[in-house]
Amino acid sequence: MITFALRLAVSGGRQAVARLLTITAATAIGVGLLLSTLAAVNAVGATNDRVLWANSGAKSRTETADVDPLWWRDHGPEFYDGKRLLFIEVAATGPTSPVPPGLTKLPAAGEYYASPALAKLIREKPADQLADRFPGTLAGEIGKAALASPDSLVLVAGQDRTALAARPGARPITTIADRLPACQADCPEGGVRGDAMTLILSVVAGALLFPVVIFIGTATRLSAATREQRYAAMRLVGATPRQTTLIAAVESTLAAVAGTVLGFAVFLLLRPLVATVPFTGARFFTEDLTLTAVQCAAVLLGVPLAAAAAARLALRRVTVSPLGVSRRTTPKPPSVWRVAPLLAGLAELAWFVGRRPETTNGQTAAYLTGFLVVMLGLVVAGPWLTMAVARVVAARTSRPATLIAVRRLADDPRAGFRSVAGLILALFVTTATVAIIGTIDTNRGALSGDPQTRVAVEHGVMTGESPMTDAVPERVLADLRAVPGFRGLAVAHANPDGLAHDPDVPPDWPEASLVTCADLAQAPVVGHCAPGASVAAVEPFGFLSLTSQAAKEWPTAPITAEAVERLPVMSLYVTTDGTNAAKERVRALLSRAFPDQHARMVQDWGSAQQQELAGWRQLADVVLLTTLPIAGCSLAVSVVAGLSDRRRPFAMLRLTGAPLRMLRVVIGLESALPLLVVSAIAIGTGFAAAAMFLKSQMNYDLVSPGAVYFGLVLAGLASSLGIIASTLPLLKRITGPEAARNG
Repeated sequence: MITFALRLAVSGGRQAVARLLTITAATAIGVGLLLSTLAAVNAVGATNDRVLWANSGAKSRTETADVDPLWWRDHGPEFYDGKRLLFIEVAATGPTSPVPPGLTKLPAAGEYYASPALAKLIREKPADQLADRFPGTLAGEIGKAALASPDSLVLVAGQDRTALAARPGARPITTIADRLPACQADCPEGGVRGDAMTLILSVVAGALLFPVVIFIGTATRLSAATREQRYAAMRLVGATPRQTTLIAAVESTLAAVAGTVLGFAVFLLLRPLVATVPFTGARFFTEDLTLTAVQCAAVLLGVPLAAAAAARLALRRVTVSPLGVSRRTTPKPPSVWRVAPLLAGLAELAWFVGRRPETTNGQTAAYLTGFLVVMLGLVVAGPWLTMAVARVVAARTSRPATLIAVRRLADDPRAGFRSVAGLILALFVTTATVAIIGTIDTNRGALSGDPQTRVAVEHGVMTGESPMTDAVPERVLADLRAVPGFRGLAVAHANPDGLAHDPDVPPDWPEASLVTCADLAQAPVVGHCAPGASVAAVEPFGFLSLTSQAAKEWPTAPITAEAVERLPVMSLYVTTDGTNAAKERVRALLSRAFPDQHARMVQDWGSAQQQELAGWRQLADVVLLTTLPIAGCSLAVSVVAGLSDRRRPFAMLRLTGAPLRMLRVVIGLESALPLLVVSAIAIGTGFAAAAMFLKSQMNYDLVSPGAVYFGLVLAGLASSLGIIASTLPLLKRITGPEAARNG
């Protein structure tokens, strides 16, 4: 019987072969995207594993080994040109000191190893912009085993043991970290943390895999649904229900198996492209995009089994009797209870407004579960919504084409909604992601700050730390003023007596720094002194704010400028002409002069603060660029399948005098009505879900997206209607008299 089914699958001539090839190609595309998604998630895990070594110096680590200790100092948050730079200093105490991954040996004092991307920058950029920041000479490159991405900027520098032991933050270790320690502020921010891993997995699985699964299901149904009449004829000549079911399963599974195998080839072709997609804000190594044996087996078995199940469901009425096809009855209408999952998902999100979970994992579980349930609810509720709208339209129209279309939709709303399900999910994802990201952007401001704030470099201690130096050497001041593009310099001094606290600042904030008005005049973006004052008390947020503080008048401190200049120095604020070359020269100069402090710029601070938001933006782009084409392909396959399945009734209508133009209107309305109606509901649901998430998680009110979003939605809907219209010319060819005779 299986051999007979295989022969039968291609016995219909060109039409049968073309149908099988179409299903095979559709399944291959869906499987290729599915495998790429799974491989990307695996790559995130591999990235996390490779950067765990950077946490070796965390104070919370307790792992020890019987080896010579290694002095370790994480240099703290470093950047170059807005990109994070991991800078680790080490000093061995003996031959058995542990060696970080990616290195064959520890760097000696006065030399360092750099990642390939950083080594390339060091060779290409002028030394006074980058290389001068690092003491010693470049001795080699760090291997992939220590890098999160081909673009990672990592440097491991060797230091004198005695000198390094005296540096703040240095500590001896005897093991290299191979797991994430239970640390808070003392862990470097490298890789993607475990909670972000769950976030990415949930977002990609919910937003991308839903349309992929719908696409594969639509493609496999194409084979089974169009052959129901052949199976009914087999029943008339004696075939048992079990035999027809087996034939249907073999026919649909044949194309699914071939498509699944080709899907692995599609995945291999997509790997280099997927590696360049910044799911987590950085590229992947292509070698990290791998699949586990369990994933491969699940796809190889799951997709063909899903195809067989789809064929079985499509034939559930044929197997009742040999006349099942020609004597079809109206399917049981979907129940109003189908709306329950959608309402449950929205209720779950609403419940957490004002009840935000304390932990990140709790927040991920709460919000993403709600979004996934809402997405599932849209798919489940779609047929009932389609039926309800069709019945309303049927009661208010008398046009023949409209009546036929809405009566057919009301008769089988599941088939009508199935063709647009992928696009509905794509619109929901688009709306929710654009609304969330747009609202966060509006509330948090630009990632890189105002233009006036992007010209400065601040170098000094963090809030609450001890002063960086008693006085800035004259040589350093002269070198700063000699930098091409230098514009001004403000020196912030300690305020040991707590002079002139700003009444607009909470009393528990750290004490303000004292700045002479002559210096403050060289940094107008920070603010200004009161008329006649000589010293101002500038609060911490005055320096390196994302927005200009030029209008701020700082309180006058009751101290002379001469006395202030004798106080310890907290930080230096250098303004430039805004070019990267000038800012990086200042950063390099100050990093060498004061290696225990950090040089910071607005674009660095803003980028670090909103790294998660940038990652969401990258994910949103990936999801949108992937789901919309998949949904479009699913729509095209569904409409063509629907035309093929209904060619006999349409042929009969043509024989009875129905004009071809009216039948085209019927087909268009059957596809366009559920698309437009449920799309409006999906968009509204996306806004509602986004609003509840924003209010609960960040206490933000939803901000309406701009014209770009509405243009994208209109373009997507217009493209969908274009896909529907492009299938209408098939109607004339497949509804000729022979279809009525042989259907």
